[in-house]
Amino acid sequence: MKSNLLQNINNPSDLKKLEPSHLPQLAKELRDFIIDVVSVKEGHLGASLGVIELTIALHYVFDTPNDLLVWDVGHQAYGHKILTKRKDIFHTNRQLGGISGFPKRSESVYDTFGVGHSSTSISAALGMAIASQLKGENKHHIAVIGDASIASGMAFEGLNHAGVTDANLLVILNDNAIGIDPSVGALKNYLTSVKEGKNPKQNNMIKSLNFDYSGPIDGHDFEALISELERLKKVKGPKFLHIITTKGKGLQQAEEDQVKYHAPGKFDKTTGEIHPKSEEHLPPKFQDVFGWTLVELATNNSKIIGITPAMPSGSSLKFMMDAFPERAFDVGIAEQHAVTLAAGMATQGMVVFCNIYSTFLQRAYDQVIHDVALQNLPVIFCLDRAGLVGEDGATHHGVFDLAYLRCIPNMIIYAPKDEIDLRNILHTASLGLNHPIAIRYPRGRGKYPNSKFKISNSKFQNIEIGKAHLLKRGTKTAVLSTGFIGNNVALAVDKVSNYEAIAHYDFGFVKPLDETMLHEIFNSFETIITIEDGIIKGGFGSAIMEFASENNYKNTIKTLGIPDDFIEHGTVEELQQICKIDVKSLETLFSTI
Repeated sequence: MKSNLLQNINNPSDLKKLEPSHLPQLAKELRDFIIDVVSVKEGHLGASLGVIELTIALHYVFDTPNDLLVWDVGHQAYGHKILTKRKDIFHTNRQLGGISGFPKRSESVYDTFGVGHSSTSISAALGMAIASQLKGENKHHIAVIGDASIASGMAFEGLNHAGVTDANLLVILNDNAIGIDPSVGALKNYLTSVKEGKNPKQNNMIKSLNFDYSGPIDGHDFEALISELERLKKVKGPKFLHIITTKGKGLQQAEEDQVKYHAPGKFDKTTGEIHPKSEEHLPPKFQDVFGWTLVELATNNSKIIGITPAMPSGSSLKFMMDAFPERAFDVGIAEQHAVTLAAGMATQGMVVFCNIYSTFLQRAYDQVIHDVALQNLPVIFCLDRAGLVGEDGATHHGVFDLAYLRCIPNMIIYAPKDEIDLRNILHTASLGLNHPIAIRYPRGRGKYPNSKFKISNSKFQNIEIGKAHLLKRGTKTAVLSTGFIGNNVALAVDKVSNYEAIAHYDFGFVKPLDETMLHEIFNSFETIITIEDGIIKGGFGSAIMEFASENNYKNTIKTLGIPDDFIEHGTVEELQQICKIDVKSLETLFSTI
């Protein structure tokens, strides 16, 4: 056998030249290749390692890209990218100007559908299958979806529709009992009983939806995989293959700690040990400040509830789940359910903290409007990962929340400038508000090093709703910032020679705006600059311009933020530079005032 098979494979046509007996060696080489790159460059690890055999088998059996393959979410698609003409540039994964960490239509014909959020694959592949039927094309359409993603309502909607069609659709359930955190819910328990042989065939819920169901089979067994995929190619109509895999397969630590090795950062490719990072003198992560504070508040208030849709570790709601398991809920990948569940609890007088990443709250927009705001229920939305998030790119940047929430009646919107403000607004909201509130805060760390800022020892202060604050006096131009990006403003102002010319105001509340303060600003300064780490169109700057128009102010207003474009992947610092909201760009701008 050749010593290195992967070096001679650049596309699926090369792959098909191999004998089936060679595929296990290729799987090992592909795993080693991913581990080599991700250990140095970082990225999503465990998900891709778990589907190496499946990835190879799919491209070996099917005629991609003519046959259309859709990966749900896309965390697991690194092997797919390497086998489809991107091996030589895989080291640029998630870097500025490099390939995306997720399948992306503009990147490759093999990426048939752009993904990043969960549970879209079945609907997309079904749409492709119906379109192929209408065009008279004989193609296969495959959706690969995990057991966490298939529990989402959208996946069920796709299955429900597919079951009454004769579309040439194959749904492959990659069942490893974990998404980013362990899977939860009754469906997970059902799948477990199927795997363990405890659920009789006649009770199979997938067969009841008119799918040709097969499995469960070992997703790491090439012979079983290829044999079943070849059989399914000949079966007409919707088909469902249930495979069992191990997330992190091939790296012992990744198999044993699947949560940590979902995206472990840099690690030793030989031992698997994650390179330690000293956090002793670093500011705390915003997500941890949220988690610690919520536990602190819940200790003294039995009505406090925590809800997250499948992100207990990423949001740090896990702290409350550990401390008060009966009052903290991971509802699975079900953002719509999470929001309306929170609304239902709020009607009964509970103080509900609904923690959802900014980019994922987009998936529950109608529920925010119809079930929460319309009824004026005081749900406390905690929007983690607001603003630019870095290497995950366009699918994950939380840059639309200010714009899409600001237009909703009854909604309060607050962006803390630091972790102390975050603690205080969480405290204030817990005391009871007359309206729902969205509290948005960024991915990453706060401002105050742990050695100087002891979370547990800081006393709470009430925050006056709708109040802005003057941070620095100035004589010529007023800079109005909202949220953590205001720290870039402060750093930039400190560096310019015309320091005295610039006034800086913190507008934590984007809604309601502090109109008293705004009148003072517009009557005192000829030029106003707004800055936000959200989309300019419809965001904080737009709110200031609306205020100026409504009050017939003619001041010059310059808005800074995310341009009217989808921002790609790169470090947060690089992306801020592109948007001209980094410290250096602001320093250059302020120097001209």
